[in-house]
Amino acid sequence: MSGLSVTVTHVQPGASAAQPDRVAIEEPLEIRLHGRPFVVAMRTPGADRELAAGFLLSERVIRSADDLGTIEYCGDASNVVNVTLAGDAGAGLERVLAERRNVTTNSSCGLCGRQTLDSLAVDVPPIATTLTISSSLVLDLPNKLRGSQTVFDETGGLHAAGLFSRDGGLVEAAEDVGRHNAVDKVVGRMLMREQLPLADHLLCVSGRTSFEILQKALFAGIPIVAAVSAPSSLAIELAESFGITLIGFVRGDSFNIYAHADRVIG
Repeated sequence: MSGLSVTVTHVQPGASAAQPDRVAIEEPLEIRLHGRPFVVAMRTPGADRELAAGFLLSERVIRSADDLGTIEYCGDASNVVNVTLAGDAGAGLERVLAERRNVTTNSSCGLCGRQTLDSLAVDVPPIATTLTISSSLVLDLPNKLRGSQTVFDETGGLHAAGLFSRDGGLVEAAEDVGRHNAVDKVVGRMLMREQLPLADHLLCVSGRTSFEILQKALFAGIPIVAAVSAPSSLAIELAESFGITLIGFVRGDSFNIYAHADRVIG
């Protein structure tokens, strides 16, 4: 989806004038489970089904594509999707709904069902992979991700997440007002294709890397996460504990590696 047309007052030294501009769109998306309210997420419209799938994976409502029945828009409502669960996930529906907090997620901060490393440890094992990459590949990631940001070119107001192959090829990318949503869209797309875990892939995100971003990468099985900005302390702790190579400040000809530096060679 492209940006929304607005009129702004542009101010510069000695003058101001009204002129057209385009801004990023932010709208609510209600995700229902079997027709019952589950969560409202603030997002940029587009790839809503993928966003729902990725979000439910990060919340551990589902564990694989086998747990997904259908994801459909509710009638003519473009801001409501209904998810039906299958298998063990469907059997646990009442428990999930009973435990769910009645909250609205916002676009600047992820909302996840797991908030401690101890709770993660009983759910998923550390990532084990033989994947290694070159320094030059890391340095190329932000430019390749930036090249996929068509709506950012219009608005300057969207984050992006890109999934890359082991040779640096862009596999999938998504834009959203929230970088957590962008990651969910990318992961959800691969989940719906039954291509998880993503052990031979890298994730690159615009902005900083938080605990929630690393958590989403962990559940998708992604062993290397890079960003153009800084990680949080808890993101570093999670990366160290669960075998994720965490890279930050990828800018120009340099970057920092915060955990598992052995996967970056040359």
